[in-house]
Formats: sequence, C-alpha cells, structure tokens
Amino acid sequence: MKLKKGIPLIDQHDKNGFWGGKFGGNFIPETLKKPVEDLTIKFQKLRKDKKFIRKKDFYFKNYIGSPTPFIKLENLSNSLGGAQIWAKVVSEANGGAHKIYNATIHALICKAMGKKYIIGDTGAGYAGKMLSMAAKKFGLKCKIFMGAKDIKRQKPNCDAMKKNGAKIVPVYSGSQTLVDAVSECMRYWVSNCDKVHMAVGSTVGPNIFVKICGWSTTQISKELKIQLKEQFNKIPKKIKLINCVGGGSSAYGFWSEFIDYDKKQIELIGVEAGGPKNSKLHAAPLSKNAKIGILHGAASYVCQNKEGQISETKSISAGLDYPGVSPIHCFLKDAKRARYTFATDEDALNAYKIVTKHEKLNPSLEPCHAFAEAIKIAPRLSKDTIIVVNSCGDAQKDRDILKKRLGKY
Repeated sequence: MKLKKGIPLIDQHDKNGFWGGKFGGNFIPETLKKPVEDLTIKFQKLRKDKKFIRKKDFYFKNYIGSPTPFIKLENLSNSLGGAQIWAKVVSEANGGAHKIYNATIHALICKAMGKKYIIGDTGAGYAGKMLSMAAKKFGLKCKIFMGAKDIKRQKPNCDAMKKNGAKIVPVYSGSQTLVDAVSECMRYWVSNCDKVHMAVGSTVGPNIFVKICGWSTTQISKELKIQLKEQFNKIPKKIKLINCVGGGSSAYGFWSEFIDYDKKQIELIGVEAGGPKNSKLHAAPLSKNAKIGILHGAASYVCQNKEGQISETKSISAGLDYPGVSPIHCFLKDAKRARYTFATDEDALNAYKIVTKHEKLNPSLEPCHAFAEAIKIAPRLSKDTIIVVNSCGDAQKDRDILKKRLGKY
C-alpha cells in the first residue's frame, strides 16, 4: 500500500470508495444509494465553493474559536525528563471537544441541502452535544441516538443536549453503547432520508461520511503546522504526534497536514482503548490484530468473535468504546505510516492523575490514553524530541467516573 503525496488522504480512494483497495466502501441498503449519492455530489461542490469556504472559516473562527492553543507542558516535561511534551488544547474549542468541527460542517451542509432536521450518534456524548449546539445555532431540529449505558455514564453531556433542545433517543439493544447508537441512527435515516440529514460522529461509515468528517477536523493540523513554525521557526526534526483513536476523527484531523512528511521526522502514534487491565475485552482493533469486517457501511479492522460476529467491547472511555475504526486508519496502519498501540483503563486514569498534578489541564479520559503513551515514552527520548499530544476533550463529562475511580475530580 502506498500513500500519494500532495493529495489529501480522504481523497486517496478508488472509484468504489476503498482506501488501499480494501478499506471503506459503501456497504449500504439499496434505499440509501440515492441519498448517499446526492450527499456525495453536494459535498464535492460545497468543498470547492468559495462562498461556502468563507462561511466555514467564519464560523470556525467566530463560533468554534479557532485557533485552539498550543502549549508546552513544562512541569510534566521536567518531571519525566527526556522529550519535550506539548499539547494542542483542542478542548478549548466551543463545547469542549473536537467534535464541534464536524457538527458545524454537517449543520451547514444540512442547510445547503434545504433540510431542517438533523440526526446523529454519540458515545461519549461530545458528538451529540456538539451537534445539538450546531443545530441550535443554525435553527435545525435535532435528534441524537445514544446507548442507554452511555446515557448513564455521560450525564453532563446529556444535560447539555437537552438544554440545546435536542431529543435523545436511548438505545437498549446490544451492548447499549456507541456501536448500537450508530446502528439505530442509520436505521432511522433509511426510513427518513428524504427529509432528514444524518451526521456520522466520526471518520466511520460509508465513504462520504469519512470524507466530510475528515475534511472538517483537518482544521486541527492546519493550525498546528502554523503554530509549530511560529514556535520553532520551522518544523522540528524530531516530532511525535500522539492521539487517542476510537473512530479516529481527532487523530486524522491532528495528523492530516503531516502525513506527507518522512516518518523519521514526524511519527504518527495512535493509542486505542485497551480496556480494563485484567479483562479480555477491549476496543483496540488496530493494535490487537483484529480481522477485516463490515461495520456501519464500511470495511475496516473490527473486533470480532470466532464466528465473525461483532464482539462486545469495554473501555472506561465512552468515546473510544467502539469495535471498529476508520478505514483511513486501517490504510495508515497497512501503509506503515502510523504506529498504533493501546492504553488500559488504569493507564488512562494514572495519566489523568499525573497530568493534572503537574499542569493546569483537565483532559477527558479519551486523550488520557494518548497522554499515557507520552508519559511512557518521553523519558527514553532525547531532549530535542518534541512530543505533541492532542488534548481533544475536557474531563467535565467524566467527573462522575473520576470521582468514583480516583475519589476526586
């Protein structure tokens, strides 16, 4: 598998929507072929439309709050020794997470298509919260599908969704987590696609949804590229960009502008959810050698049992608790451009304790998986190595879990 330089990775697929010939595609029912085709054509026009681009840039700056900060974690770096640790604090974006980029673009597309109703899925609640915010901002009706288990463990974000006027639809099937919420959301869209626009919350699903989400979150790396040059007068010679990976939207957005660089200069490290330390359950299809399967309209590495059925997953982090992963990350893995590993629940909790002890930063449990990897490797690296962690969400949504597990928040 080879990457093509100078072409955005979201566009490096074949005519059937597959990256590397085997990841992605459009495994959808006949009834969705026309709506998906219409959305594909519309997005291809909008992303080249100067008026739409100006509108996007305006809302990213004045509504989302771009650019988000790029800061050195001086105390954490000094305590660990070795590499310099920096953070791209995407959690400073309006709403507290990277999901606001994708939600805003989908709301703008919904308006451009003349629809007044938008639906979406959510796990950690951030995709749902952001979509409810964008819907309110642009005068759209909104419905969010969410696993019943996640509704209980992510109450703060659910309260925010309701406050924004969105209706939350509890999903009681299966594991009652993100995977089931996505399935139920897609079922609803099949029956209502003529009037309703669907926003998939990550770089997963049929090809067009991967592209829309990836195009939206690319903003993160565009900002970081400028910030690195401003800080160091050039792009440093040794950089490690570490990001948590569930569906993979924040990681793609964090990496997209740097994929063309030599991996000896810029290493891309994705950290999946390894689950509880003494459990066989996890949400790490890339780093635990899962096989290719079909999930939510696309082919990717998927956690499966011996019969090929989707396996139950388990993670303290609702946003990473998903059995599949973006086809883009599968392609990056097979192309050997990115390295994928995992952190356990306990690793993430320990990282939260260490980061909050040393810095005025309050990362959610998702990026704490990435911080765990940074904490692990930093002492072994030279001082001229720059580690940048995408702190892509704040811990407000996790306050109940943190109080229960650590006795504090």
